[in-house]
Amino acid sequence: MTLFEFIFRLLRRIKIEIISIINRMYTYFILKGNGINFKNFKSNGVPFVAVSKNGNFEIGIDFKMNNGLIGNPIGRPQPCTFVVDSNAHLKIGNNVGISSTAIVCHLSIQIGDNVKIGGGTCIYDTDFHALDKKKRMNSKTDMLNKADKPVIIGNNVFIGAHSTILKGVIIGENSIIGACSVVSKSIPSNEIWAGNPIKFIKKL
Repeated sequence: MTLFEFIFRLLRRIKIEIISIINRMYTYFILKGNGINFKNFKSNGVPFVAVSKNGNFEIGIDFKMNNGLIGNPIGRPQPCTFVVDSNAHLKIGNNVGISSTAIVCHLSIQIGDNVKIGGGTCIYDTDFHALDKKKRMNSKTDMLNKADKPVIIGNNVFIGAHSTILKGVIIGENSIIGACSVVSKSIPSNEIWAGNPIKFIKKL
């Protein structure tokens, strides 16, 4: 290693450590400011969080998240995104790790303990819009007629990068979702599923 390379890597490490301290403080401020019930956490980068009035968001112990390019350099970088609508409930269990994940909760999303969620995954418990084209023409009727159904992700689940979990889905304990899957139906426990549309691969 040349002297230049050594200095460059040393300065890069110092920069990362300083940014990490600042980001952790800022993330703590964001979580507290949104009224989130949390304990200890680790965060690379800063998430986007928006909890509406009367929305509820709680996080268990040992929560870890990677945000953006520095925290998750595997492609398609973005901050983790948490949106909790009014009267909705988002619960994340203990020892959960996520990277560049978007979770939009309009009703109820529950994530169990020891869950790992790969980079770029999106979890939605809503269709966002009405399916009837006439109702979509008016913003009020559009929102009033959108479909919301709870999402439940069991303990020890592993969700591969860039997957999408849609409303009404239950993923059973210990199951694995392959990368880039679209999960539109519930998955039993102890199985591997993957694809778009998602298909059964094998039992664990």
